[in-house]
Amino acid sequence: MKEMKGTSLVVSVVLFVAVAVLYVLHFTGSGTSEGTPIKAAAGTGGDLKIAYIKADSVLLNYTLSQDLHDEFTKQQEAYTTEYGTKRQSFEKEAAAFQEKLQRGGFLTEQRAVQERDRLLGKEQEIQKLDQELSTKLAKIQQDNNNQILDNMMDYLDRYNEKAGYDYILNGANVLVGPEVNNITADVLKALNEEYEATKTE
Repeated sequence: MKEMKGTSLVVSVVLFVAVAVLYVLHFTGSGTSEGTPIKAAAGTGGDLKIAYIKADSVLLNYTLSQDLHDEFTKQQEAYTTEYGTKRQSFEKEAAAFQEKLQRGGFLTEQRAVQERDRLLGKEQEIQKLDQELSTKLAKIQQDNNNQILDNMMDYLDRYNEKAGYDYILNGANVLVGPEVNNITADVLKALNEEYEATKTE
């Protein structure tokens, strides 16, 4: 499609989540944690239990994300074909009109004007279709992003009821940290297991 650029859903998801979870994800809960306690700031008292998750890594390897990307690609290809077919048909008609006009093939000037106006109307319809299909694709992307982010946040809420971390940070902002505090692998494994279970129900 001339105006519709193919955008990878996975990349879009990563960008979306990078913005959505740049802030600290604060969870409360009870239980024990294997994470390394971090000394709290002076005056706050006690140690903080902090973990971090590399959200981009989770999302790139999350089976749901990959499946949604495949579905999105198919929908995008269908829209591109629909638009391309109508665009090509219009361009052929426009070329035929121009050729006929140049050789004086219209009986009257009024007939030529009518055909010109018809083609202008068709071009406007094609432009409208382009906008509608682009909007639909953007909506699909947004819905997919929301679904993936909601699933991850829902799992982290449940996970932290037992883990009892004070904070779970987005790993993109963690420059240095002990590997014991990295829960990425555990979260990814659990998310994929839960998703696969829903596919067999």
